[in-house]
Amino acid sequence: MSGLWGTGSGNVIMTILISMIPVVELRGAIPIAAANGMEMFPAFICAVIGNMIPIPFIILFIRKIFEWMKSRSKRLNDLAVKFEQKAEKNKEKVSRYEWLGLAIFVGIPLPGTGAWTGALVAAMLDMRLKRAFPAIFLGVVIAGIIVSAMTFGVISIVKS
Repeated sequence: MSGLWGTGSGNVIMTILISMIPVVELRGAIPIAAANGMEMFPAFICAVIGNMIPIPFIILFIRKIFEWMKSRSKRLNDLAVKFEQKAEKNKEKVSRYEWLGLAIFVGIPLPGTGAWTGALVAAMLDMRLKRAFPAIFLGVVIAGIIVSAMTFGVISIVKS
């Protein structure tokens, strides 16, 4: 896949794919895109799009997936329980302010926050997709602005 970097369409595809990866998400995709010569605005747009692609699937299907995992093996059960505990740990932070809390939680670019965790928490709070998706989108945009400003700000300082 490293051959894709350096071309316009390759940069777009790679940025979208990287931003879809849990934990890495947009927070890693934007700096990687910048390091590979992508401009700020296209990197931001691609990372936001990629980060949002898995969100409806997580919100709609994660509980069924966890049930399936728990019935298959001890190892999958343990993994599902670990993710449920992570969501439970963050549930209180989000539930107090619900929609705004979810947006802020996703928007703060720190480890353990992000669209994947926000979608998991929304699913555990039984938030409907039409309510959770806009909050997560707002959070992703906020995180994208912060990460872009930090990434491209540092690059401009280093270049001068």
